[in-house]
Amino acid sequence: MHSKNRQLLIPALAAALVLSGCGGGGAQPPQQGAPPVTVSAPLVRDVVDWDEFVGRFEAIQSVDVRPRASGYLQGVWFKDGQYVQKGQLLFTVDARPAQAAVAQAVAQVAQAQATLANAKTEYARSEALVAQRAASQEELEQRRAAMRSASAQVAAAEANLRAQRLGLGFTRVVAPLSGRISERKVDVGNSVTADQTVLTTIVSVDPVHFVFQGSEALLLKYQRDGSGTRDGTPIKVKLSDETDYTHNGTIDFVDNALDAGAGTIRARAVISNPGGFLKAGMFGSARLEASKPYPAMLVPDTAIMADAARQIVFVVDKTNTVTARPVQTGPLQGNLRVIRSGLNKDDRVVIDGAQRARPGVKVTPQPGQIKEAAPAGGTSDAPDYTAKPAGNR
Repeated sequence: MHSKNRQLLIPALAAALVLSGCGGGGAQPPQQGAPPVTVSAPLVRDVVDWDEFVGRFEAIQSVDVRPRASGYLQGVWFKDGQYVQKGQLLFTVDARPAQAAVAQAVAQVAQAQATLANAKTEYARSEALVAQRAASQEELEQRRAAMRSASAQVAAAEANLRAQRLGLGFTRVVAPLSGRISERKVDVGNSVTADQTVLTTIVSVDPVHFVFQGSEALLLKYQRDGSGTRDGTPIKVKLSDETDYTHNGTIDFVDNALDAGAGTIRARAVISNPGGFLKAGMFGSARLEASKPYPAMLVPDTAIMADAARQIVFVVDKTNTVTARPVQTGPLQGNLRVIRSGLNKDDRVVIDGAQRARPGVKVTPQPGQIKEAAPAGGTSDAPDYTAKPAGNR
């Protein structure tokens, strides 16, 4: 009886164990894989540090055009805003009074010349009579004085004629320099006053000045380096809507004293402007070379994060575990940031997928590459980067 019961119990226990094993295996969830991230060693290349300034463009020459003759404005011979050449006719003032004055001066010259001719004749006659003892020496001296007076009157009349002709020329107002002209400020028919009425303004176009303010600390740094006050120091400028410093020039002036209130010093650069695109009054950003080229490590600026009061990058170690590495950063070079300290040249820095990485978490590193690339629209001395996954290391 007991033997029969054992024979029935053994198959039942075996079946129960099989069912129990199957149920336990289905209750365990599958283990998730380590998230993929793109890593690369820091890019090492020579860089130059720059000091940046904000400034404004100014015309090298700016002239208020005023008439040098009074009268009624008779003509305007330019279009508002056009480019004019030096000596080009801009305005005409009623010339009739000046023409009449010239005609009168011509007549006065003729009258003075006639008087001089008569005085010379009288002197010659007196000289002959004195030789014949028919006239006194006193009379001869009187004739000589009259001749000299008539000669002086001719010189005065001729000088007056030149002055009147000059006044006639002043009725034609011409451009004192080549440049861009503004709108006319006086219309035809209005009366203008010599040397007072402003008719328009002209500014020179090429080259232009870029004026900016530098701090006392920067001035001291440049002076100690021996490069802060020398003319000819290169400078690069960009406009507010530009990504690259495309306008090149040189420093041509540094003021002789600092502004006591602001603690800054005024500096000026000459910028080439052949197309006339740069206008007086425009704002721009300039940069000056602040160091000689030196080797530096660079990583994408997007790979740098803030952790409390420090900056960090994620680094993947030999066990593929993420660690947060504090770094000291330098200036931005294009889309890359200079790393002063905190990284080694062989470190694997997370350059893409940092949102999937956390300190202490294992990841699947995929090799990428930090490359230099010029921004769209022009070349640059600042690098860009491109990450290229290339399988597991």
